[in-house]
Amino acid sequence: MSVSPNPDDTQGRRTILFVDEIHRFNKAQQDALLPYVESGRVTLIGATTENPSFEVNAALLSRAQVYVLQSLTDAELRQLLTRARDRVLNHLQFDEAAIDTLIGYADGDARRCLNLLEQCHIAAGAADVTCIDTGFIENALTLNSRRFDRGGDGFYDQISALHKSVRGSNPDAALYWLTRMLDGGADPHYLSRRIVRMAWEDIGLADPRALQIANEAALAYERLGSPEGELALAQAVIYLAIAAKSNAGYTAYKAARAFVKQDKSREVPRHLRNAPTRLMKDLGHGQTYRYPHDEPQGYAAGETYLPDGMAEPHWYRPVPRGLEIKIVEKMARLKQLDEEARHRRPAGDSDTLDAEPVPQ
Repeated sequence: MSVSPNPDDTQGRRTILFVDEIHRFNKAQQDALLPYVESGRVTLIGATTENPSFEVNAALLSRAQVYVLQSLTDAELRQLLTRARDRVLNHLQFDEAAIDTLIGYADGDARRCLNLLEQCHIAAGAADVTCIDTGFIENALTLNSRRFDRGGDGFYDQISALHKSVRGSNPDAALYWLTRMLDGGADPHYLSRRIVRMAWEDIGLADPRALQIANEAALAYERLGSPEGELALAQAVIYLAIAAKSNAGYTAYKAARAFVKQDKSREVPRHLRNAPTRLMKDLGHGQTYRYPHDEPQGYAAGETYLPDGMAEPHWYRPVPRGLEIKIVEKMARLKQLDEEARHRRPAGDSDTLDAEPVPQ
């Protein structure tokens, strides 16, 4: 259809403009609709299978009401099948199990439901059959995989559900979402990368074996491919789900990045600087550095490693779970040795503990 370039030249007429798959319009094309929508000459109805927050221009979206269409329930699909059968296919008889099978294969999609029914009609005519049962449906129909949106909200909702199931220590739920995605055609390479990410983000040092298993599962899939390699991914997901959980390392890294991003550029203390040349040594680089392997217990008690004037930020706070229980104990022992060493330090020596604390 054509629209007058003058939005005020309505001639008393109003137009409903329906645009299917509106996300396929580029920015300029969507912007061209704005004056007609604003003037009221055009009532725009756009349909999309994508998330409008990402695919529809903000200016156009702000002038619209968004309605989310949900998948049909089994009861609604049954009603649809009954109407279609009674009005068009009343010469065919479907038993209840066959109806249930069609509803299951339709997977909440009305169009798919009617397509399956049409396939039944064609197959029954070719076979001269009037009674449709589950066996006939499974033998006669061309059945595709369940609905799976490889790049849209459904895809990211399912990977989110998998990640949260692992984080929530529920191996059955984690296996369900993993197999749902594999069944729907998700790329196992992508899933293996996400599984490795889960190990680093939600388990970390509480169980370093989880990191090893996740990496080995990804490598096993590379070597075996599908479907054999998918078992390695499933085993990794189970282990990650039952492993001790800690996000202490993940949280510490984010806190350190946030601090560095807003902080000034601090100099490296002289005792920590590299001294490969005589000039650098004469300037005092590395001069007072204490080599931990030469110290009692292999630890230079009281030594400082942060920039001058910067207090210990304590970003890393291990949790009392898994291996981090031992890390907590070791950090407490090292802190005690530091306090003892600093207590013995002669008065007047500088100490970073006197500096202002780092913002958390």
